[in-house]
Amino acid sequence: MVKEIIINSTSSQNRVAITEDGNLVDFFVDHPEKRRMVGDIYLGKVARILPGIKAAFIDIGMKHDAFLHFSDIGDRLDELQSILDDDEDSDISEADEDSSAGDAPSVRHSAVKTEEDVKKEPFVPKLHKGQEIIIQITKEPVGNKGVRVTSAISLPGRFCVLLPFDNKIGISKKIPEFRERRRLKSIAKGILPSNCGLIIRTAAKDQSEESLSDDLKYLVKTWEEIQAQLKTEKPPALLYQDLSTTSSVIRDLFTPDISKVFIDSRKLYKQIKNYVQLVQPALADKVELFKGQQSIFEAFKIDEQIKTLMGRKVMLPSGGYLIIDHTEAMVVVDVNSGRYAAKKEQELNSLKTDLEAAREVARQLRLRDIGGLIVCDFIDLEDEKNRKKIYDELKKEFRKDRAKVSVLPMTEFGLIQITRQRIRENILHTMNEVCPFCQGTGLLTKRSNLMHEIEVWLKRFKKRSSEKFLILNVHPSLGEKLKEGKIKRITKLQFKYFVKIKLNVQEAYSPASFQFLSAKTGKDLTQEFMS
Repeated sequence: MVKEIIINSTSSQNRVAITEDGNLVDFFVDHPEKRRMVGDIYLGKVARILPGIKAAFIDIGMKHDAFLHFSDIGDRLDELQSILDDDEDSDISEADEDSSAGDAPSVRHSAVKTEEDVKKEPFVPKLHKGQEIIIQITKEPVGNKGVRVTSAISLPGRFCVLLPFDNKIGISKKIPEFRERRRLKSIAKGILPSNCGLIIRTAAKDQSEESLSDDLKYLVKTWEEIQAQLKTEKPPALLYQDLSTTSSVIRDLFTPDISKVFIDSRKLYKQIKNYVQLVQPALADKVELFKGQQSIFEAFKIDEQIKTLMGRKVMLPSGGYLIIDHTEAMVVVDVNSGRYAAKKEQELNSLKTDLEAAREVARQLRLRDIGGLIVCDFIDLEDEKNRKKIYDELKKEFRKDRAKVSVLPMTEFGLIQITRQRIRENILHTMNEVCPFCQGTGLLTKRSNLMHEIEVWLKRFKKRSSEKFLILNVHPSLGEKLKEGKIKRITKLQFKYFVKIKLNVQEAYSPASFQFLSAKTGKDLTQEFMS
């Protein structure tokens, strides 16, 4: 398999595509005005604690407070707090080395209670309102929800991840060889600073002790700088900002199995080339400056694949297709056969289409970075063995996904429920804005209904006002409707309600509404007589 990273850079944004044998499998957009926040570390202040939903809200200076679930309170909360709580009047008591605030938050006891009483009480962690706390962003904000955060701090490098106040050593599961895992663990034990843990990343495979040590030294230095900042900063404050999307893709995903990295910006090419030469010289020759006449995304046929990515309908090789719809609670995927199949071949054809759909669903969720609950409505299959084939195919395809995915077996109605880890805003929301006319519904009021609303408005206006001159602002599509007929509709309305109306038609007006102004004062009268 040929895996490539293609980077298109302009003054307004960087776009990063990852392909496998020419097929787009991952896509990232790096906006200067909407930078990536996952990995950023803040000094925040506890704004609210809600035991009922087992969560706290942390003020970190954003529009919405950050969401900290009790399960995201790390094992080493007390050690992290000790950096802040040097003074004697700290409300946080010292914890035992083996305590785990995330796994078993402490219960506050006001009196001696029975075991049954304790079981009924909500778990409350060692937090109090107004307390300063160090947190790290784990998920981007989505819609009206703020960022999700954790108190378990980690600093990712090229080859390893530093875990302050943690003593564990972990090796990436994507390094299966026993000897290599043992070698890396031995190196980690030799270079690990005291009171820290380490996770060895996939990119560390076959790397020397010197390379891992250099990477770790940089991370330790970064952590020391963060601790120094804590002594002077007051919450809310940004302590550490992770790399941009483009840089993090190179750091995290540019592994030896990548054949080439193509970049169309000379400046960005030099930056990435220098970084790779510094951290992993063996891969530097794979970084190339694209010099073609076409745009880089046209040359690699990325643009045409992005159009499919943006669409609601996704075609399948056999002629079937997927319909992908976003709702507030979930994403719904409908699988359609697309053409008639003879009765005797129906089960076979349905199985073929469903297998193609399973592969494409896994690819689309990964490509669009769709998280949360996803419900897939597959074509009905009568044979239980065939239903299991679809389930097994989905599980196999999701092994390629970096996000955590859970899949439930197919129901008798052909439905499969999937939950996928949500980290960042999905790509459709990143690249699109809500339509100001339809407000995201995809539907506009029919012109005949708008005509009815205009007449009802005029009827109310006539009863409650003595004004005789109005200005009506409408979109050209509604303007055409008002000008229809031998005697124009707008003329009929003027005669019927004894009012002179000046029709003002402009493209800037919404095709889903109208606006009445007083010709005398210019005041907007629309809402006043709407009901």
